[in-house]
Amino acid sequence: MATDIAASTEANSVAEPEIAAAMVAESKTQTEPHKLDKKWTFWFDNQSKPKQGAAWGTSLRSVYTFDTVEEFWCLYDQIFKPSKLTSHADFHLFKAGVEPKWEDPECANGGKWTVVSSRKSNLDTMWLETLMALIGEQFDEADEICGVVASVRQRQDKLALWTKTAANEAVQMTIGRKWKEIIDVNEKITYSFHDDSKRERSAKARYNV
Repeated sequence: MATDIAASTEANSVAEPEIAAAMVAESKTQTEPHKLDKKWTFWFDNQSKPKQGAAWGTSLRSVYTFDTVEEFWCLYDQIFKPSKLTSHADFHLFKAGVEPKWEDPECANGGKWTVVSSRKSNLDTMWLETLMALIGEQFDEADEICGVVASVRQRQDKLALWTKTAANEAVQMTIGRKWKEIIDVNEKITYSFHDDSKRERSAKARYNV
């Protein structure tokens, strides 16, 4: 069954992740699942072939909501690795009920920590470490975190950790330091406000660690 799912997922690539996610869900064993503290949702956004005149976010779609360790590993192993993405596509993991959009009430007054990567293997590693930290509640300020986005681009890839209250510098700095430790980077990482990003394409960094 696992081989069939993997083959089907590869054939679909990430063009139809909902189909692959449904197949993975069906393959779950009947053993007692290990429940997570929260429900989480994977999202997919393919901006590689935008429709003319389409507003931002029209290609963004929810793929699968899970709340067990077993579901997470099935989904991650078969589908949700950034190295499988084409250029200009994004994977998101957000708390269930929160949309990865600036307009969402949980995100509206927030911002994001960002790290860049020039190697796909590095992006995969940092993405997985971040996912495990989120679903495993490794952040002391877990209620402040909305989710994480992996963005694959031609020149360099990005990983962004979205948080809820951008103006609370003390909390954001604590989260930034913890995230930097989790993903094991030595380079400086920066924090920008969503409000700044709405006004200018390259928003200035408000905080850095």
